[in-house]
Amino acid sequence: MQRYFVPDDQVENDHLIIQGDDYHHIVHVMRMEKGSKLICVLSCHKTALCQIEQITNERVIVRVEEWINEQTELPVQIYIAHGLPKGDKLELVIQKGTELGAASFIPFMAARSIVKWDAKKANKKLERWKKIAKEAAEQSHRGKIPDIHAPMTIDELVEFAKIADYRLFAYEEEAKQGNHRTLAAILRQMKHGQSLLAVFGPEGGFSGEEVELLKQHGFFSCSLGPRILRTETAPLYLLAAASYQFELQ
Repeated sequence: MQRYFVPDDQVENDHLIIQGDDYHHIVHVMRMEKGSKLICVLSCHKTALCQIEQITNERVIVRVEEWINEQTELPVQIYIAHGLPKGDKLELVIQKGTELGAASFIPFMAARSIVKWDAKKANKKLERWKKIAKEAAEQSHRGKIPDIHAPMTIDELVEFAKIADYRLFAYEEEAKQGNHRTLAAILRQMKHGQSLLAVFGPEGGFSGEEVELLKQHGFFSCSLGPRILRTETAPLYLLAAASYQFELQ
């Protein structure tokens, strides 16, 4: 059944109003009609089974039939910070990372990022990333859409990291030296409701200065197994490991 996220300001008692891109998707893509049923998720993470009561030229009005109690979110908060990579790699990380349960994505301007952040295109880029996260959250039946932050500097990222209970960065030198236990140890220590900020470098990895800065601010360096992963693969590996630890055991 199709799922849509509905802002709280589009809620009127037991009726919800769906507009914009979701209106287009319901009417012109899915070709739903009066009486069709769908799932709506509110900003407060409440989920409802709804039925379409009215379709106008600009909006779909649905009535809540039943509030649904579901749990599809990771029991821990995983924040993914990623050095700006080339091409559409970050879009892939956001899409697949949303499916895997990430709570937030924080791009940052790494020393070895080939791509440079264009402030003139910032709003357009952020809107695209948010749209990708929203669609992935709907497809994977998430109860919330991950937060997408504007790119930060490494210093801003270090300051942001203070909100997290645990902090680590994926470092290929740890893999080369055979040190593979840090990630597993951190995941075992974490309790439900706690948070982890995981930092991943761009294609060229971290600079020596970045490594030292992260370590000075309480980040643990860790490997992601004996193989060297691509920059877009590494965050997905970590999220899958967290899912196994907290949802499949």
